[in-house]
Amino acid sequence: MLFNSYAFWLFLALVWGVYRLLPHRGQNILLLLASYYFYSCWDWRFLPLIFTTTLVNYFTALGIERSNDKKKHYWLMLTSATVSLGILGLFKYWGFFVESTTDMLTWLGFHANISTLSIILPVGISFYTFQTLSYTIDVYRGKTKATRSLPDFALYVAYFPQLVAGPIERSSSLLPQITHPRPKHTGNFSEGLYLILIGLFLKVVVGDNLGFIADGIFSAQKHEITGTDALVGVYCFAFQIYGDFAGYSSIARGVSKWLNIDLMTNFRMPYLARNPSDFWQRWHISLSSWLRDYLYIPMGGNQCSTIKIYRNLMLTMLLGGLWHGAGWTFIIWGGIHGLILCIYRALPHSVKLPGFWGRVLATVWFFHVVCFTWLFFRADNLAQAWDILTLIFTHQEMTYLSRYGLGMLAFFCAPLMIYEIWLEQKHTLRRLEVVHWGWRAATYCYLVSMLILFPPQVFGQFIYFQF
Repeated sequence: MLFNSYAFWLFLALVWGVYRLLPHRGQNILLLLASYYFYSCWDWRFLPLIFTTTLVNYFTALGIERSNDKKKHYWLMLTSATVSLGILGLFKYWGFFVESTTDMLTWLGFHANISTLSIILPVGISFYTFQTLSYTIDVYRGKTKATRSLPDFALYVAYFPQLVAGPIERSSSLLPQITHPRPKHTGNFSEGLYLILIGLFLKVVVGDNLGFIADGIFSAQKHEITGTDALVGVYCFAFQIYGDFAGYSSIARGVSKWLNIDLMTNFRMPYLARNPSDFWQRWHISLSSWLRDYLYIPMGGNQCSTIKIYRNLMLTMLLGGLWHGAGWTFIIWGGIHGLILCIYRALPHSVKLPGFWGRVLATVWFFHVVCFTWLFFRADNLAQAWDILTLIFTHQEMTYLSRYGLGMLAFFCAPLMIYEIWLEQKHTLRRLEVVHWGWRAATYCYLVSMLILFPPQVFGQFIYFQF
């Protein structure tokens, strides 16, 4: 059930209509049942997994809070982490581990025949695993209280607007909104509507239209495209994945506004970043902050020697890449980002360009750096990544496909970037609410007209569903 499908909006209308009539407890039960139904629409066989993750983390957190034995606290937390990460590892990484081990043994001259399992990756498993894991760790650290209500905790895990592609919420933010009564009125309807419209625009108009070009280029044989085509495909994918993922997050936030629940901002104009640290404070903020708080800082963060700081950065980004997918392309993508973080950290301040034009040049340069890394993220395998790289540097020729792709990039992305630059200058995502009503009306009309006039040739699934 996709956010860009009629079935979802019919489902939401039914849920929202009943939701407004119920008291707080009834609202939570309704949202929980709706969330399980929403998830079962993908594949009902995955429901036992989310039940297991919910029950294990619920009872281990209660056990930690009720016990005064620190050693027991540790073992309960370790049990929760082992079960949660074990389920994630089995369904997401087992095949990759077996294939990599087999390839390595074959390369060393051994004959290996390790059986693999034909396992379908459950939708959203990486997201709800990290969300439940952070809850148990926070209870273990004493940063949050264990919730006594199993239905409330189950809703925290399975809340349908952010279940399958985030944002990865923290218990300190989402749980209080679940456990405490919410107003029966519709919440901030206009803000929710704006977030939904901008999300649909990002996903359908930007992401799907440019994704059609990027997918065609990346699925072509090497001899069928030129280096210019490949380069255009990389830039189309850069905006495809941004529109796709930021669009989902925006729709999730907008739907939640109508339910009087606030989800965190997951994207903040990431392609206006000037350096890698700035980028990761703007892109997939819920994941980057999770990796910082539960991996980077516990390893020592930047409160240690320079060598260890570089080690911490590389390990964090390598694991961040692996979180995205079980493949060497994702690991290399994460490793490149880790290397870029290390390089920028090592640069002396004297080489950083001051002033307005210095900031502009830094932004433009780093945008191209990020687009280069997307090549590895999008490539099906390392061989394809290498083929595209060699094409880009050896076979430059403008074709109809290149010109068409550049035209689509300019048409769909230029207004988006101009708007984001305006938002960046105003330092707020809510600026639209305080401008003249005419500008608001013009913005809504533009978004709706683009959705009507420029539907994609193919409505694609959200990319991050596979993570």
